[in-house]
Amino acid sequence: MASKRDFYEILGVAKNASDDDIKKAYRKLAMKYHPDRNPDSKGAEEKFKEAKEAYEMLSDPEKREAYDRYGHAGVDPNMGGGGGFGGGGAGGFADAFGDIFGDIFGGGGGRSRNSGPQVYRGADLRYNLDITLEQAAHGFDTTIRVPSWDACETCHGSGAKPGTQPTTCSTCGGHGQVRMQQGFFSIQQTCPKCHGTGKMIADPCATCSGVGRIKRNKTLEVKIPAGIDDGMRIRSSGNGEPGMNGGPPGDLYVEIHIKPHTVFQREGDDLHCEIPISYAKAGLGGEIEVPTLNGKASFALPEGTQTGKTFRLRGKGIKGVRSGFPGDLFCHVVIETPVKLTDKQKELLREFERLTVEGGARHSPNAKSWKDKVKSFFE
Repeated sequence: MASKRDFYEILGVAKNASDDDIKKAYRKLAMKYHPDRNPDSKGAEEKFKEAKEAYEMLSDPEKREAYDRYGHAGVDPNMGGGGGFGGGGAGGFADAFGDIFGDIFGGGGGRSRNSGPQVYRGADLRYNLDITLEQAAHGFDTTIRVPSWDACETCHGSGAKPGTQPTTCSTCGGHGQVRMQQGFFSIQQTCPKCHGTGKMIADPCATCSGVGRIKRNKTLEVKIPAGIDDGMRIRSSGNGEPGMNGGPPGDLYVEIHIKPHTVFQREGDDLHCEIPISYAKAGLGGEIEVPTLNGKASFALPEGTQTGKTFRLRGKGIKGVRSGFPGDLFCHVVIETPVKLTDKQKELLREFERLTVEGGARHSPNAKSWKDKVKSFFE
């Protein structure tokens, strides 16, 4: 049987290495050779086990002393030495392995480095703000009322009835967390009795019911920048819910919702609108006046304009919050069919229809093209 390698050699440290140096060396090897990071490597698994055994022995002061004096015989009961230690030192291998476990799987599995109660950041809040398209385009300042928490004036934030004081939690000793040891694994979790505060309140404050704070509304000023779009959020730092046990407060996010507009539809920085024109105006052409968010504009309508024709007015859209130039306004022409005609109007339209037909395809090129396609289809 091959002899075992020296534990110090396995970890790559000197015999006079400190506990921290030994732990760092083990962490490095464990991260490199962990089976979950090398699922198809048998060699990596063996090196991980070898490093784990070396650290388990050298992290325990008694085992390390025995190993330094007697070698492997001092820690291996099968070799007849003075070894046979059980369980490993408190806070030794289990703690280090817990740290490794947390590093590999994304944190949370390792031991906490806090000796006091667990500190929690306050939750973020969202406030939905409905604004008009004009307000979004030009920007404005407004005020909003949001829920907030203030320290209870009766107990001054302690949660205990005036004249009394909170006591240290007997379960966690005021740490706010308890540790559960299962073999090599050490799991730390929030104390189920004090819920992480480290304190117990025997006689709670009547005003805040022992919470130490009361809920109120506060008024905040919010600046809406010009060009903001639907769904964008404005962050108000520190105006969310307060943290627990001295933790930082969360943030408030004001989410913008733009109301539907009666004339315009927005697409990014561009605006779209429909322009209804008369049958005669489409045929004769002329100047068309249209609204914009900054006043009026006009463009020339050519003779014979067809329904659905789009005219682009550059720079008449919205300048977005991240844009260097404003978007465009797209005017979509819609020819409106006249309704509720008088007898005289009907007579004139029939005469107009007769003259148009007599004039041939030059008056109705689209209709002629369509008829030719239909004829070709049936033939």
